Amino acid sequence: MNYKRLETFVWVASLGNFRKAAERLHTTQPAISARIAGLEAELGVKLFEREGGSSPIMLTSKGKELLPYVEKILYQTEQLRKRAEISTAYSGVLRLGVSETIANTWLPAFLSRLHQDMPNLDVEMTVDVTTNLSVGIQDRTLDLGLLMGPISEPNIVNRELCTFALSWAASPKLDLPDRILYLEELVKWPIITYARATKPYIEINQKFRELDGPPAHFFASTSLAASRSLAIDAVGISTLPNIMIAKELEEGSLRKIRAVWTPSNLTFTASYSDEPFNLLAEVATEIAVKAAQEYSKNQGSD
Repeated sequence: MNYKRLETFVWVASLGNFRKAAERLHTTQPAISARIAGLEAELGVKLFEREGGSSPIMLTSKGKELLPYVEKILYQTEQLRKRAEISTAYSGVLRLGVSETIANTWLPAFLSRLHQDMPNLDVEMTVDVTTNLSVGIQDRTLDLGLLMGPISEPNIVNRELCTFALSWAASPKLDLPDRILYLEELVKWPIITYARATKPYIEINQKFRELDGPPAHFFASTSLAASRSLAIDAVGISTLPNIMIAKELEEGSLRKIRAVWTPSNLTFTASYSDEPFNLLAEVATEIAVKAAQEYSKNQGSD
C-alpha cells in the first residue's frame, strides 16, 4: 500500500481542504486528487464527500472508520524510521518559526546540528513575534516554533528550551542615578520594549499603568536589534535579554539600570502540533533541546 496515498488521506482529513493539503505536502492539488482517487480505488471505498465550493471536504462514514487505522500505520512507520535512526532519510521541508531572541543566540548552532543530522532536509524559516508564530503552529502553516511559550492549546506539544533574564538598560548619556530607581523615575524617558501583544509588553505595560503620576510612553518594536540600537543612541530606557547586551555592557555603550521591579524571565519552548502526526518536528525538537542546553551551559548563569 502506497505510503504517500495514506499520508495524503490523513492530511486532507485533518485540514478539510485539498489545496491546504497540497501546500502542506509541497505538491499540487491534482496530485492530491490523484492520490486520494488511487487510494479509494485500491480500498474499494469512497473516503470523502466532495460537495465543491468553499465547504470543507468531509469524510464519509467509511472514511471516518478507516482514519484511525491509517494514522496508526503512519505513526508506526515513522516510529520505525526514528528507532532505526536513519536520519538521512528525512527529507522535504521543515517550516520553522523562530523568536528573535533565539535567532540572535543559539539558532546557528541548532541549524548546524539539524543539517548534520538531516542533510536532505530543507528549512523555510520565519522570524517573528511569538503571537504570530503561535497562530502558525495552531493552523499548521508552521511545523515547529522556537518561541516564548508554552502554547496552552490541545494537541500542542511544548518542550522547554531555555530561560533568559531581562534587564533594564540605557545609554550612559542619559546620566541616570547610580542607585535603585523607582519606576516613576523611569517614565521621564520612552520605555523601549517588546512588540504589543507579547508577554513582556503586556507585563511591563500593566506594571506602569498601576503607577500614580504621568503615564509611561512605550516604543514597542518587533526587532530586538532595533530596540538595542535605540537604547545605545539614548532614545530611551530599554528592557532587553541580558544575553543580547553583554557586549554593549562590557564596551560601555549601555549600562544596566537597577530598579525596584524588573520584568519576569523569558521562557522559550519548542512547540508543535502532534496531530495528525509530526515526527519531523519531534526529531527537530530533540536537536533544538540539545542545542539550547549546550548554549546555556557555555554561557553559564546570568
